[in-house]
Amino acid sequence: MCKITLLLETTKKNIIIGTRGSKLALWQAHYTQAELAKIGVTATLKIIKTKGDQIQHLGFDKIEGKGFFTKEIEDALLRGDVDMAVHSMKDLPTMAPPGLAITALSYREDPADWLVMNPKSEATDQVFNLKKNAIVGTSSARRKAFLKDFRPDISLKDIRGNVPTRLEKLRSGDFDAILLAAAGLRRLEMNLSDFVVFKMNPKEFIPAPAQGVLAFQTNRDDRATRLLLKSLHHPSVSAVTNVERKILQLADGGCHLPLGAYCTQDTNGHYHVWAAKADSADGSVRRVRRSSSTSAGLAEQVFGELGSRV
Repeated sequence: MCKITLLLETTKKNIIIGTRGSKLALWQAHYTQAELAKIGVTATLKIIKTKGDQIQHLGFDKIEGKGFFTKEIEDALLRGDVDMAVHSMKDLPTMAPPGLAITALSYREDPADWLVMNPKSEATDQVFNLKKNAIVGTSSARRKAFLKDFRPDISLKDIRGNVPTRLEKLRSGDFDAILLAAAGLRRLEMNLSDFVVFKMNPKEFIPAPAQGVLAFQTNRDDRATRLLLKSLHHPSVSAVTNVERKILQLADGGCHLPLGAYCTQDTNGHYHVWAAKADSADGSVRRVRRSSSTSAGLAEQVFGELGSRV
């Protein structure tokens, strides 16, 4: 039997995508739906609420456990209620539940964090162009630690809700500024004309591992779905996020850990890594910069240096 015939016989023509119900999650799911349509596969969406969606009064660093934006969707995959899931890869724990696998990765959107501020809070003589003693909204332990490291004078305040909700809270005067992932703002094409935006350099204010990347997750044994998703996979993205997530895995952390890792690959195939880690949201930050002609052992080297530097 020829390879093309085998592929046609084993590939599904309709699949169910499990997704969260936030505006950004739905953008991600609809994007995947459109990509599948390009290869002749129809897809329907199944919205699933996660622990992270249900608990809105706590910061991420105060919610127990890992995978609080993914577990319920992964459970649905294991039960066979959905054929695949679309996640923000930065939300996925590094150890997949037995029986599940990350089958493909999307392109990478801008991996940086953006500081979105009220125009009245701008001060161009200060770091990040943000006035002294500003109140900044974020629920990320990583962002809290890195912000305080650069700007000890600022006050941090937890903020929850989807991207439009957070922007509305900033607009209403609850904060001087908020920190958001550039990827979400760009994908949702948010109108930021009434704000001032400071775009963090990802090599200085280091993003979460795999920030800006979508992960397509399936059952390991679902050969049909895994085959069709291979055509959506971006190997160059996988090459660098493998390094970033390996650093996270070595730190035994989830998306609530105060750790950033950003890896690029140049035209010669050489890898360049910037990483930073704190022991807590208010702890001191340790930074590492490392380059290598190969990814072999690179994450281990970076993590080893993160643990030894003060």
